[in-house]
Amino acid sequence: MDSLQDTEGAPFSQQLTGWRRHLHTIPETGFEEHKTSAFVASTLRALGLEVHEGIGGTGLVASLKAGDGKGAIGIRAEMDALNITETATNRPYASSTNGKMHACGHDGHMSIVLGAARLLREQKNFNGTVRFIFQPAEEHGRGAKAMMSDGLFDRFPVDEIYGLHNMPGMPAGSISTRVGGIMASEDNFEIHIRGKGTHAARPHMGIDPIVIGSQIVLALQTIVSRALDPSAQAVVSCTEFITDGIRNAIPSNVVIKGDTRSYDPLVQQTLAQRMREISEGICHLNGATCDFSYTHEFAPTINWSECVPTAVAAATAIVGADRVDANVAPMMISEDFGAFLTVVPGAFVFLGNGSEGETGGVPLHNGKYDFNDEVLMIGSRYFAELVRIRLN
Repeated sequence: MDSLQDTEGAPFSQQLTGWRRHLHTIPETGFEEHKTSAFVASTLRALGLEVHEGIGGTGLVASLKAGDGKGAIGIRAEMDALNITETATNRPYASSTNGKMHACGHDGHMSIVLGAARLLREQKNFNGTVRFIFQPAEEHGRGAKAMMSDGLFDRFPVDEIYGLHNMPGMPAGSISTRVGGIMASEDNFEIHIRGKGTHAARPHMGIDPIVIGSQIVLALQTIVSRALDPSAQAVVSCTEFITDGIRNAIPSNVVIKGDTRSYDPLVQQTLAQRMREISEGICHLNGATCDFSYTHEFAPTINWSECVPTAVAAATAIVGADRVDANVAPMMISEDFGAFLTVVPGAFVFLGNGSEGETGGVPLHNGKYDFNDEVLMIGSRYFAELVRIRLN
């Protein structure tokens, strides 16, 4: 595939790297991806594709048709960056925007899908329609819903949808997936404890929300071990503990924030119910009051059993069976792609970015992270092969 040349005679792999590194210099966060979207749209049009912009805000869809087939496959990439300062040194394509960077590899994902579009446009070795879907605001779980609310699948129907995410810690160029839950839901909670502030030397005059909050934090950890079936997977994490106190005063208020991760709607329901009961119950026993809120941010990413074999076959054709894991362990990270899979069949895979200590091994959401350009071609060929198989 490296023998493919762009319009200036450079190898295709260089074009992929050029796209990726340019996108890395212009990071934009959720629903603000104006420069990013414009670059992607112009690149797709230069490839000869029909492009529709402004879907769900800054999202866009490009369509490519070959033959007379009625089938349609969606391939999705996310566009947003993170509010993280890039700390890597001597990187000529570093972020040009202070405090923002592509620390999750969405620059690479976009370039992979652009590369797949070029391969499919040139080869035309499929029969049907491909929709190249570029989604805004993945990081906070808002973009997929925004695009669907804007008529994504009504205006651009697909029979199936596929996506990928690079994964540091996995060997570069390896591909992994599984049937069923591959990534978890993310639900957020907030517990506001209202006690009674008092002087630190006279605790008996107040109702200490710090002590009450500490009891709640510990009690919440019993939910997974005692309220759920041991075969169910879930995580409850308290990540913030905020008070309005000072050094010598017991506060009146404590706010506990955090999130939960799971794969099953019934587990989500149990988590929310038991967290509320524990929080309100402990507050009542101690004479305090409690406001509890629980919100669903990300749907779990549940791969459809009928779509995973296609993903595995395409991956095997590109990287070989020894570099494909068809039953990878599920991860508790969350991905907005899960929202698409609630309405359209599809599958998601992990693309190895590099083992720890090697190129591409720096963790996601780290100021020194970088997408491994060596796997761009693999990702593009994987998607192109998937379309060829599915729309044969």
